[in-house]
Amino acid sequence: MKTSLILALSLLATPALADWQQTLDAARGQTVYWNAWGGDARTNAFIDWVEDQTEALYGVEVEQVKLSDTAEAVTRVLSEKSAGQDTGGSVDLIWINGPNFLAMKEQDLLYGPFVADLPNARYLDLGPDSPASVDFTVPVEGMESPWRLARFVFSYDSARVPEPPRTMADFADWAAAHPGRFTHPDPSNFMGATFLKQALIELAPDRDILQEPVTDVRFAEATAPLWAWYDALRPNLWRGGETYPANESVQQQLLNDGEVDIAMSFDPASTAAAIADGLLPESARVFVPEGGSLGNISFVAIPYNAANAEGAMVVANFLLDPATQAHMQNIEVLGSFSVLDPARLDAEAKAVFDALPSAPALPTREELGPTLLEPHASWMTRLTEVWAQRYVE
Repeated sequence: MKTSLILALSLLATPALADWQQTLDAARGQTVYWNAWGGDARTNAFIDWVEDQTEALYGVEVEQVKLSDTAEAVTRVLSEKSAGQDTGGSVDLIWINGPNFLAMKEQDLLYGPFVADLPNARYLDLGPDSPASVDFTVPVEGMESPWRLARFVFSYDSARVPEPPRTMADFADWAAAHPGRFTHPDPSNFMGATFLKQALIELAPDRDILQEPVTDVRFAEATAPLWAWYDALRPNLWRGGETYPANESVQQQLLNDGEVDIAMSFDPASTAAAIADGLLPESARVFVPEGGSLGNISFVAIPYNAANAEGAMVVANFLLDPATQAHMQNIEVLGSFSVLDPARLDAEAKAVFDALPSAPALPTREELGPTLLEPHASWMTRLTEVWAQRYVE
């Protein structure tokens, strides 16, 4: 989509609300320091594009502060609070994940609630059970704003693997039949932990307890089948399960080099994007386990002491613009699925989404199947700790 069309649609999509106009006036001239994970070139390029658009439309500059871990930004805000710096903070906007959102919420480090004040929030489903209203089982309560949809997926080389595992339980048998051809990132990394959580959800006797804070009794009950499954899987992993890729990028390279046959991602479009960039073979494809896969919405939050809170709200609102969401979903740009409720879009906006290009390795929403709820954030911490105790220490 051409930039001029994006600008035109954005201008049309912003209602002339008196209180919002006050926010726009206050935001003009501000520079928003957006603290965001910097490990993906396409995402970084998209944030650069957002900066171009918000500066042209609203006079709001965006400066990406590239993080290797979201906790870096949370620590900075906490340090400022400890030092009594309750205004003029150095962090204006954070691309935040569930555990860090919970930590900031519990320590009163968040600005808001502000989402209901965003004009483009009218395109969201903000019902109490909507993914846009819950982050890792923690109610959002307007303290963070959605911007992109994430789903856990596997990628594989269809030229070497005609039939990938259908379920997480099937991975143990598949690995036994193809020793050394599968691995997962170290669970100290988010992607490795997600692999374990996906298996836990499928194998737990009662997945409903995963929505509650972890306890010793619940953990023992829920993980017993998981550890039995993993004990069978591990000996047949790449390098005998004695070492693991550091992250998903390293595992993707192993797939491209032919050392393993399956990789994984939290971005359904990442395989198609990697093919376009020459990082995976043309025969790479995507699959999800039967019954669906873990999914969540990526949010942005504003710290309580942000120096440029009005500018941060303008950026959050721009990210929800249907034209922005369509541009982001374009596989030639980023390929991230929209967080907007299609039922709330008008005919013109729907037509823009319908016209987006596709690719053989880009799954449809239907092919992705159901979205499985993330467990309570406390489960991931306990899961990775116990995995390390059992298999590393």
